[in-house]
Amino acid sequence: MTAEIQTKTNATDETSEKTSLVNRRHLIMGGAFCVAAGVAYVRTPQVIFPVVKKENFEKLIPETIGSWQFKTSSGVILPPPDALSDRLYDNLVTRVYSAPEDPAIMFLTAYSNTQDGVLQVHRPEICYPAGGYSLTPTRPMAIENGLGGNISANVFTATGRDRTEHVLYWTRIGNQFPLTWAEQRLAVIRANLDGVIPDGVLVRASLIAPTIDEAMPHLLKFAAQLNQSMNDQGRSLLSGIKSKA
Repeated sequence: MTAEIQTKTNATDETSEKTSLVNRRHLIMGGAFCVAAGVAYVRTPQVIFPVVKKENFEKLIPETIGSWQFKTSSGVILPPPDALSDRLYDNLVTRVYSAPEDPAIMFLTAYSNTQDGVLQVHRPEICYPAGGYSLTPTRPMAIENGLGGNISANVFTATGRDRTEHVLYWTRIGNQFPLTWAEQRLAVIRANLDGVIPDGVLVRASLIAPTIDEAMPHLLKFAAQLNQSMNDQGRSLLSGIKSKA
């Protein structure tokens, strides 16, 4: 009888030890899962740029830029309409500016506070072919921002049935100025790795002229005077220029 009781006692002790071991394993695994979940949450990219109301965004774009004056919102080549465009361009401003001694400038800017890799601003090389234009190869150009710095931009010529339009544009994704789709996607990925969902903007200016050489001095002048004319918030959004104050 004593031996039987001892056997039962030993079995009970073994079961208790196994149960304790299982519980410790569950506790350790549960803690590990909690830590992993916490790390994943911390590393999840967060939206840090506030939404800009449409009426506030429009006020950031001056109606007077150097000698140019805002005249109309029509006549500007727009992105092709689709379901994504409706979500991409909550902040979209299109204007035509005229000046006494300079050619008219067609201007477009689109801003979004989130660039998540799926929704990204369209590049003009998509918009113009959709409107029936043929394009020259896009070439990069470092342009002066009018405040002592440079912006990485692109230029190309779009030829349609009734006009030849020369286009200068840049895109800002976070603090990067990507020149291609690949660079644009990479800028989003880099920001995501830093835990941020970046904002993004497209700034485009174009004019009608026989040659790109005739167009560029006016486009460069307009871009520089655009940054000079905007307030600190406008320059920050469109060109990434922070106030020195």
